[in-house]
Amino acid sequence: MPGLTTEWPPWKEYVLDKKVAEVYDADGDYAAAKKAIIEEYGEEALRKSWVKTCAALEKVTAELEEKGNEVIPILSIQDVLSDSVSEETKTEIRRVGCFVVRGVIPKPSVDAQFANLKAFVATNKSLIKGWPDNPPSILNLYNSTPQNALRTHPQQIALMRWINNLWHWTPDPDVSADPLLYVDGVRIRPPKSQFLGLGPHVDAGSLCRWADPDYRRAYGKVFGGLPEEHDCYDLDARKDANQMLYPGDGQSTVLRAFQGWTALTRTAPREGTIRLFPNVKWQIAYVLLRPFFSPPADSAKVMDAEAWTFGGDGNWFPGTFKNDSQYLSSGSHPHLRLKETLLHAPAMEAGDTVWWHADMCHAVDAEHIGTEDASVTYIAATPTTRINKEYMQRQYAKMAKGMPPPDFEHGGSDETKLEGFEGFAINPQLMKELMASV
Repeated sequence: MPGLTTEWPPWKEYVLDKKVAEVYDADGDYAAAKKAIIEEYGEEALRKSWVKTCAALEKVTAELEEKGNEVIPILSIQDVLSDSVSEETKTEIRRVGCFVVRGVIPKPSVDAQFANLKAFVATNKSLIKGWPDNPPSILNLYNSTPQNALRTHPQQIALMRWINNLWHWTPDPDVSADPLLYVDGVRIRPPKSQFLGLGPHVDAGSLCRWADPDYRRAYGKVFGGLPEEHDCYDLDARKDANQMLYPGDGQSTVLRAFQGWTALTRTAPREGTIRLFPNVKWQIAYVLLRPFFSPPADSAKVMDAEAWTFGGDGNWFPGTFKNDSQYLSSGSHPHLRLKETLLHAPAMEAGDTVWWHADMCHAVDAEHIGTEDASVTYIAATPTTRINKEYMQRQYAKMAKGMPPPDFEHGGSDETKLEGFEGFAINPQLMKELMASV
């Protein structure tokens, strides 16, 4: 990346060995998902898509190596609020699949809320758990007053609606750009800390992308030999996908049109930021096709897509563990060239936000060489759909009692026991509306 030299972190590689093979052999769901896709689309179509996708990724890699993270669009919140973002910029955002919006919440307001958050966490240190264990930086905290204030800031809500409208759908009474509030945790990462726990991955499920009929239908062009026609923003195709086909701690029930971080402090390359693969269509196409092909014995030919063998009878899905997110590595997904293409997001200050498509490969910076905390709160753009509304109603019922959201029950706790807990006191009616519970 121009202007930045950094070593590739020692993230886990996903390889097929005897122990791994035994895990996949013992679970018939993997082979069944592959068989169903082959029967529906056929080997020839999958081969066509594979060759096209690998060829496209050569051009993607060249662009990302040349431009680095300058390829990631940067807007200001005033661009959004004044409706002055050009159609050309929106098209580029959709192509890349990630972007930064500056100044979403005024920095003095964020600074004050961050100070309140740190004080609240310090007061309740013995009761708030997180990950990793010592010291925790990703906190299992969901219903604090600072978090709720940041989530419900008017400019944040307006931005969520604008982001949801980057997708398209046919008229449906259950579907709209009205933002719903998917509640997630918060991170306070101390300086000089290494973190390898979130290497390259794609959220919104893993095996369910292939196994759930509605989910895999959203990728029909990819499996059908026409990956260039895949539309990442077709909400009609995606709205009924079952991301919780295989429930797990790493799963989200709802479709987040774009996942997002709101910066509570400075975050920057090598200072605890996020890393992104800025070309969502070709990246997800490759991830989806990879399980159907095996690399050549000659490692010198590994980048030659034509040298790969169609493996319709195998059941290994590299980096796929059905109760977790979809993981990737430089060795298991070589044509993605992750060492060259997984780029740091541009530097952000408190009140800035970064957003990435639900299908985008991303990772958390393994190092933080800065001198201050690198803190973010996880706030996504979540459209209104039937599945999303149903989840929101369950979420509201839980959180109104101080309990963690349904997707985070395993790590969360009863927050009414925390000193200073206020729950939805700052804007109870708005919280009801944002959780489809009016």
